[in-house]
Parts: sequence; structure tokens; C-alpha cells
Amino acid sequence: MNVSQLARSIAESPTIRLNEKARLLRENGQPVIHLGAGEPKSKIPIDAVLSASAQLTTADIRYTPTDGTPALKKAIIRYHEENYGVIVGPENVIVTGGAKQAIDVVLMTLLNAQDEVIILSPYWVSYPEMVKMKYANPVIVGSEDGRFHPRIQDVEAKLTSYTKAVIVNSPNNPSGAVYRSEFIQQIVELCEKRGIYLIMDDIYHKLIFDGNSFTSAYKYSKNDINTSKIIVVNGVSKAYAMTGFRIGWIVCAKCLLETMINVQAQTTSCPSMVSQSAAVGALNGVQSGVEALRVFLQNNKNVMVQELRAFEGIRIEDPGGTFYCFPDFSAYSKDSVGLSKTLLEKALVVTVPGKEFGMEGHLRLSYCGTVKEIKEGIARIKWALDPNSPNEIYIGDRRMVRDWK
Repeated sequence: MNVSQLARSIAESPTIRLNEKARLLRENGQPVIHLGAGEPKSKIPIDAVLSASAQLTTADIRYTPTDGTPALKKAIIRYHEENYGVIVGPENVIVTGGAKQAIDVVLMTLLNAQDEVIILSPYWVSYPEMVKMKYANPVIVGSEDGRFHPRIQDVEAKLTSYTKAVIVNSPNNPSGAVYRSEFIQQIVELCEKRGIYLIMDDIYHKLIFDGNSFTSAYKYSKNDINTSKIIVVNGVSKAYAMTGFRIGWIVCAKCLLETMINVQAQTTSCPSMVSQSAAVGALNGVQSGVEALRVFLQNNKNVMVQELRAFEGIRIEDPGGTFYCFPDFSAYSKDSVGLSKTLLEKALVVTVPGKEFGMEGHLRLSYCGTVKEIKEGIARIKWALDPNSPNEIYIGDRRMVRDWK
């Protein structure tokens, strides 16, 4: 098949691939434990259900304005003021088909061929590929100490005349790290000094643990919304557990947004009217479900960290937020792809290889599921890897014997 060179160069999404593998195994009756998913199990807010249902019962489901319905934009403006302390107008907001599309629209708007985008490692798997799809170059910046928190001097060392933007995702997928306020201040000041766009992927900003708080980039900006190079991306997928509705948004300067509307108009036209109605319900409705999810995830996080710390040879940093932890399994294997494959084949546990996130030897584990799944999943991983663990284990109703070295 004759496909474009660009299309051939784009890597397959490992999370989507693993989700599909897990689905097929479960359909075949296999007792798979999925520790790779980035999807909360909680029900979506009832206000979202009622709002979507009310729209459906009109039997009048049409195109919406490219930048979103007035009702949803109004809800986002209020949400932004409450959570960021910044007042924006409708001319600063565009609604997208999920936060992932929001980032794609931002990059399409900003990038020329050969431009560079700084991406902090570990990073969400799609950032580099999305940059490449714009014929631009992802520049990966890792911390020299090998930890999950970036350092401003490492960012400065990678700046060139081609640097167009920096992407910051805090709380971070895959590590769960929450970047310190000092770093957010430093990166804002650096970007403003150098005239670089700062793309803040804040999709997990409500899911922070242990009494810590979210730091808004606006706090350290000297510019107002229409002169700022800060671009905020957010959505309802994570905090409201509304992954299937595919609603995200961008908040930025009016001059940028006008071009973003043109980009979206020529690609997807507009987000779904029903999904936008659901998002209005979520944002305007009772917010207790968000805190309930955060508390649930914090408890699950504590369980997973406790189980992993009892696992000899594993190094783990306590996540400050999100759904994920990112333990270092390099004592067992530095080949995270091979290790993830082994755990799926031998123990029927889905994990995501750290290589996909820019850090080999690690695995991303999700604690979105139940405590039972977390404990049993870690027990299976330990059985598969640790020669000092019991030689036998039950996986489902089958007695399994570790007969490999």
C-alpha cells in the first residue's frame, strides 16, 4: 500500500494498542487485570447525563458554532475564573473534540516546518508524534538527575532560535509528578523573556493528592490574556470521568484563537452538540463527584505505592496526582517493551512500557481500578519477576507455576 512518508513515520499509540489487547483477552474469557488504562471507572455526573438527555429528546441535533456552543463557552469562562483566577471572554475560548484534539489544534496553529517544541521527559506518548505530524521537531528535555521533576537549566540548555513552544503537563502523565511552583514561575518567566509559547496541558489539575495544590501559570505572567503566550488546554475527560464524550477546550489570546477556529473548521467542523450539552451539565452541576474521584484515586495511589515498596528491587516515587505511578523496573529488565509483553503473556497484567514515555526501564501503572485489582495485579507482577516470591499463584481459577528463569 502506497501511503505517505509522514503517515509511515507516526508511531502507533501504545495505550490504544494495549487497551485493544486487553479487550480481546477479556472477550476470550481471560482474567486480565488492566493496570495500563488512563480512564476513571466512576460514573459520569448525573447533571451531565440529564443535560445530554434533554438535548437528545429535542430530536434537534445539529452543527454548532465551530468554537463551541454559547452555553458551554459561558460555563468554561466561569470555570476558568474560578480555577485560575483569570477573567476571559468568549473570544478567548474554543471547544474541541477532547483535550487531545485541543493540543493538535494548538500545534497546527503555531508550528512551521523545522520549528522545535520542547517536551519535558517523561512525557505523554502523543506529544512527540503530534509535533512530527506538523513537520516540526520534538526536543526532549530530561532531568540530569534522572528524576521526574524538570530543571529550568535543562530547558534553557535546549533552547535554540527554532524553539517555538514548550509543553508542560503537571500533574504529569505518566509519572504523577506535580511540578513545584518555583519551576512553573521559572518556565513562565523564561518563555515570556524569549517570546516562546507555553502550552499548559492542565487536564489533571483537579486530581492532586496529599494536601498539595495546583499552580496556575497565569500567577507568574506579566501579561494579560490577549498579550500572553500562555495557552491553557483542559477538558472534562479526567476529573469528570467523561472520556467518551470527547470535549476539551483551549483558552488563549484572541489573535491566536481566530486562527484556531479556521483550523478546526477545516478539519472537524465542530464538536458534538450532545457532548457539549453534557459538558455544560458537568461544569454547571454539583461538583462533589470530582472530589470523590480525587479521594478515591488518592486512596488507590496509597495502596499501589505500598504494594510496590514491598517489592524488592523496585524504585518508586510517590505520585502527587493523576491516575498513574511510574516505577523503575530496570533491576529486572531495562527493556520495558519486552517486560510489558512478558507481564501480559505470563501474568495477564496490562502495563505500559516506559520507553513510550521517554524513560526506559520504567512501566506506567494505573490505579484507576479497584483496590482488589491493584493488589492482585502487583502480586502477579511480583510472581512473574521476583525469584524470591512463591513459585505458584492462582490467576483466575488456574494454578500457575513459574517455570522460567
